Amino acid sequence: MKLYNTLSRKIEDFSSLNPPHVGMYTCGPTVYDYTHIGHLRKYVGDDILRRVLESNGFEVKHVMNITDVGHLVSDQDSGEDKMEKGARESGRTVWEVAKFYEDYFWKSVRLVNVERPSVVAKATEHIEEQIKLIQKLEKNGFIYITEHAMYFDISKFPDYTKLSGQKLEEKETSRVEVFIDLQKKNPQDFALWFFTVGHFKDHTMRWSSPWGEGFPGWHIECSAMSMEYLGDSFDIHTGGIDHIPVHHTNEIAQSEAATGKTFVKYWVHHNFLIVDAEKMSKSKKNFYRIEEIVGKNFEPLALRYLFLTAHYRDKLNFIWKSLQASQNALNNLREEIRLWEQPKGDVGQYWQKFAEVASNDLNMPQAVAVLWEMVKSDLPSSQKAKDLLEMDKILGLELDQYLSKQIEVPGEVMKLVRKREQARNKGDFKQSDKLRHEIKKLGFEVEDSATGPKVKAVLN
Repeated sequence: MKLYNTLSRKIEDFSSLNPPHVGMYTCGPTVYDYTHIGHLRKYVGDDILRRVLESNGFEVKHVMNITDVGHLVSDQDSGEDKMEKGARESGRTVWEVAKFYEDYFWKSVRLVNVERPSVVAKATEHIEEQIKLIQKLEKNGFIYITEHAMYFDISKFPDYTKLSGQKLEEKETSRVEVFIDLQKKNPQDFALWFFTVGHFKDHTMRWSSPWGEGFPGWHIECSAMSMEYLGDSFDIHTGGIDHIPVHHTNEIAQSEAATGKTFVKYWVHHNFLIVDAEKMSKSKKNFYRIEEIVGKNFEPLALRYLFLTAHYRDKLNFIWKSLQASQNALNNLREEIRLWEQPKGDVGQYWQKFAEVASNDLNMPQAVAVLWEMVKSDLPSSQKAKDLLEMDKILGLELDQYLSKQIEVPGEVMKLVRKREQARNKGDFKQSDKLRHEIKKLGFEVEDSATGPKVKAVLN
């Protein structure tokens, strides 16, 4: 198996630290607002990675965080806490906001068939672990304290930009002017613990600590929780490409400064979903959630299929036409496999080819192409069915629900089909179209072919 490692900037052969076990940490949601389809692309990507690892014989311990405190409006420690902002705008308490949007997140990812992580870690339930990690950093001399917060001093960590490859002077500082601590030594120094004074004096979520009452910074949460469940060093950490220059850079610095060990072996980053060639934005009205997909009569699994058609390191441009093409492809695939025999024998050449490309840096567009090559091949359908089920353990399209399951057409529908065929033979196409619409109202559609009419269930 091969993976592109952001840290080395190249595709590497994958090997785990403790085979066959793999420790994988994926950045989860900050639960202050709705999960949208851009988020879903990233979580489907993580799901594909986990499934491909498991298909290669690895046992994956998948840990994901829920950020329910400490993530400020700017990733660089300025502005207000996103949870507090969400509470103010919705008229709820921060705890109610966290529960509402976390529930919405789980509902959304379930609809696109993302498997639940082995461990779900909430930041508010791991305050003690975060304090202990900050104490290690304090003991190792990486911390200074201002009136407002405790900061990590990046000048004491020479490899600070090794993940992003940026020069320090090129790193962008925050443009959010609501709160900036002027006592910071360096604009890129990042907060480990905020004190509930000044700008944060009314912060709802607060805990006691050896340094004073306050709440943790966003970055320390992921380091503390990932190491709590996966150890000081583990195999894979994933996230969006927007996390590279700040959040993941800070995670590496604080984790390695605390332990003196390599934090993560492989860094995997997913590219953005854009909409109509533009960044997704509420102001542009191109900000879509899963219920808006369903509201336009598309299935959530059609969205998953669409995500499979682009490589995870490439941008994917979402347009409704492309989602319709994915829905059509999924419908056609389902109808095709309904006619196949039950799977028999061992997996064959197409599964091997599929597994090879899927394991080559998760090249799912090629893997989908192999799937269709197999579908159109002249292999016995029982062999194709065997390979298909193995492929779908990675694809996650729930194809087992359609394999070898022909639809029973009610007699009432078949009577209308025969009447329609008689009308067509007489050249009465007006009556033929009328009957076609009546058939569709009953949940079926007719396709005319050289061998006669074919009746299928209406899938979309």
